[in-house]
Amino acid sequence: MSHPALPAADASFATALAESARGPDRDGVFALWLVVRAALGAAPPLAAPARQVERLKALTARLRSLNPPAPLRRSLVAAIADLTTARGAAPSVVLQHLVAPATECLGRPVAEAVAAAARAARPAPRAG
Repeated sequence: MSHPALPAADASFATALAESARGPDRDGVFALWLVVRAALGAAPPLAAPARQVERLKALTARLRSLNPPAPLRRSLVAAIADLTTARGAAPSVVLQHLVAPATECLGRPVAEAVAAAARAARPAPRAG
């Protein structure tokens, strides 16, 4: 089962990945894509805490081999830390914090894809 926003995010990031030049920009797009997928996987109703911790550890190991631009790298490390902690920020907040570094390092189209994922990760308002 996947998050409903995942296909749109995947399409946006696949396009950005195909258009980016080889090097830090492409690594940045790919690293950001992996973190967005992990954050959407942590968003309700999909959150399975035990499995999520394993996924985030694997993501951390994968990101070590990539070389994204420095401002984005720092933001990705903070995002993973926020997703990992038991009382960390909500996935939508984590993704929203990635919009500015994505704009600065990778451009507006990638940042818009992150912002759309952040809006999709927000929990539905409670009736009552």
